Amino acid sequence: MKKRSVILIFTVTIICCAVMALVDGVIRPGYAMKSAIKIAMFMLVPLIASRIDRSVLYLPLLRPKKKGLFSAIALGMGIYVVILGGYFLVSPFFDFSQIAGALTSNAGVTKENFLYVSLYISFANSFLEEFFFRGFVFTNLKQLSGRKLAYIFSAAAFSLYHVAMMIGWFSPVLFVLVMVGLAAGGVIFNWLNEKLDTIYCSWLTHMFANFAINTIGFMLLK
Repeated sequence: MKKRSVILIFTVTIICCAVMALVDGVIRPGYAMKSAIKIAMFMLVPLIASRIDRSVLYLPLLRPKKKGLFSAIALGMGIYVVILGGYFLVSPFFDFSQIAGALTSNAGVTKENFLYVSLYISFANSFLEEFFFRGFVFTNLKQLSGRKLAYIFSAAAFSLYHVAMMIGWFSPVLFVLVMVGLAAGGVIFNWLNEKLDTIYCSWLTHMFANFAINTIGFMLLK
């Protein structure tokens, strides 16, 4: 294990997630500003880290590969059905109405801008998250410290990163279930990256998961 490099990955992950928690939970700027900050945190900061420590990968993560694209799309479609089906299954037992209010008051999402926000979340936001949590964190930790730590830390960081933006959305029980689901999603995305050696397949699958979430959001806001 290259201890110094691993500590650098941990530090970068914690700092970037903390900054985004501050942005999502306290500052709450518009989506343009939030996107600019996220690009800086999730792409520029890892680039700086790769220049500080040459053991840390950056550019190789962006190389496109065709391998596994159709499997990723099929898996993504399956995840879309599971998320949407899960929503319809549990909706009689949980009150989701507060999510619509939180989306408007906390995230600034309205009926008027929902289409633009959902497109950003589905395509751009999912790519930034995949590049950072899978491409940068998971891939580097896997080569520097081994699979176990890479799987646990990257999936946990991915789940906890969503806490600030989702505060007030759910009841405590549902909130815990969502966090567990996000961690499980992180493990699946890690597995795709490990098996196919590219972030683009996990990006496609993540995209379909966001399609499902946006579909639910549309139903709640209409």
